[in-house]
Amino acid sequence: MPRITLASNAILLALGIFLASSAVAASSSPPGPLIVDNNSHIVVMEYEAWFGPNAVTFQSAAAMPVLQSADMQSVGGGYDSADPAVIKQHVAWMESLGVDAAIADLTNNVSCIFNSEQFIMKYVPNCTASFRIYNQNIRDNTGNLFPAWTMLGSSLRIIPQLGGIDQNVMFPDVDGKTALEKEIDYFGVLMQHYPGRKVIYKGKPLMLIFLGAAQDPNPQDHPLWFQIRRFLKEHPEIENKYTFKMIAGYLDSQSYLWLNQSTPNGPVEVNPEYGFWSWVDRLSTSCTQSLCPYYPSYNLAGSRVENFTASIATAGQNGWGCPNSDAPPYCSDDALRFGNDDSYVTLDAFMTYARQLDPIFLIIHQFNEFVPPDEGFDANTDDDSEPSNLWGLGALDAVRQQIRLYHQGSGASEAAPATQPND
Repeated sequence: MPRITLASNAILLALGIFLASSAVAASSSPPGPLIVDNNSHIVVMEYEAWFGPNAVTFQSAAAMPVLQSADMQSVGGGYDSADPAVIKQHVAWMESLGVDAAIADLTNNVSCIFNSEQFIMKYVPNCTASFRIYNQNIRDNTGNLFPAWTMLGSSLRIIPQLGGIDQNVMFPDVDGKTALEKEIDYFGVLMQHYPGRKVIYKGKPLMLIFLGAAQDPNPQDHPLWFQIRRFLKEHPEIENKYTFKMIAGYLDSQSYLWLNQSTPNGPVEVNPEYGFWSWVDRLSTSCTQSLCPYYPSYNLAGSRVENFTASIATAGQNGWGCPNSDAPPYCSDDALRFGNDDSYVTLDAFMTYARQLDPIFLIIHQFNEFVPPDEGFDANTDDDSEPSNLWGLGALDAVRQQIRLYHQGSGASEAAPATQPND
């Protein structure tokens, strides 16, 4: 069984890791499902169980996580997402932040993971045998969170995030089922076996469907989001069983999806015709590029804001570096992790808006991704919060403080922050 190690005893002491006592004992009674309604204030953090010797490694990452697993040393270090000690420490950290649930991300290569060899040969030619195993290992790591967190007696719940990125997730396999349907079934079985992990919203277990970034707003074009909604309506045995919310990236720059398409001076409401939740939005109010200024998006559920997403750092339209996306100088429309005094200026700005909007679901983007292209070339171009060699415990401290302020309702009537993210 893989075991966790740390670079040195000094790091161990500095982090104050207390694996034996930080999580609730396994003998504790498991919690029931988390029931969310229009009076709720739920904090959710994106989480990826992608890492391991047979899945994603950290070799190309700018930041190296502090946690290390012995079975990762031969591939350059990092941790294995199936390592029980890593899982235990991650749970302890997220619980210490005041997080209610984690988004379990299984959005990539869904047909490669779930469909038959015959389907793959016809529709997914890049899904080689080794690539298939690699992605199925990520599936298994993600599914393992349900029993592992239950064994720990954790209060954290899990919101599955499904892949709605590739057109082939809507093609029937030889058994007549689509890959999207099979992924729904996969998480549905896990939630049935581990009911204490569920988040119940609108009376049913909640699942998210990730659509990627730019969305075609015209239903007459039959974009993938429209196909998925039609599929669910045509399959009431699925739609009546779960609550599905579609989530997309960079709604800040897609004015055709907004309710009011004029130049914004604050967070923008997504047109309820679409109702997309935000996976990540930019926030840069003083940039001068054609799509600026950038304000994050939200949508309404009755009189409440339903979803708002806060980030630690956000890339500009052309990535993190300009003209080279993999190197400095920073793009002028980036929002960087640190301000001039190493404060978490971008997170602080997002969370000021979060306190104003008071959403039912506040998503913090994010706990651990590490890998390019979403993560850049230094601490300022990485939006992770898990302790790493580039920022130590600083991100956890910043996120914990902001969640505490959010729960206290501090700043609910504040104006927009005077200090905006680095441009």
